[in-house]
Amino acid sequence: MELENNSKNTKLKLAHKRLEELKGFYTHLTIYLVINTVLLILKFIGNSYYGETFMGPVWHFSTFATWFFWGIGLFFHGMKVFYGRTLFSKNWEERQLQKFLKEDEKKNN
Repeated sequence: MELENNSKNTKLKLAHKRLEELKGFYTHLTIYLVINTVLLILKFIGNSYYGETFMGPVWHFSTFATWFFWGIGLFFHGMKVFYGRTLFSKNWEERQLQKFLKEDEKKNN
């Protein structure tokens, strides 16, 4: 009975952790959209104030650099949350440890 309760507690903790990761991602996405939209609107307003055309300097890379670079970070955040994979995941660490142990065994033999 106690093992069953421990199993349920562990599953509940993992579910809470997963929920926090999802909330973190959606918060990140919301902030990304709000801030970048505001920056884009300010760019359009600033351009119209200085008499520049809509197709003028608004379409420079610098206008969308924040979207682009922050978007890369957001993409990797989403990959981690939805696919659980990062460049240095637990599985990768375990494989590397096993590889090093095998190399050490070969050297010692």
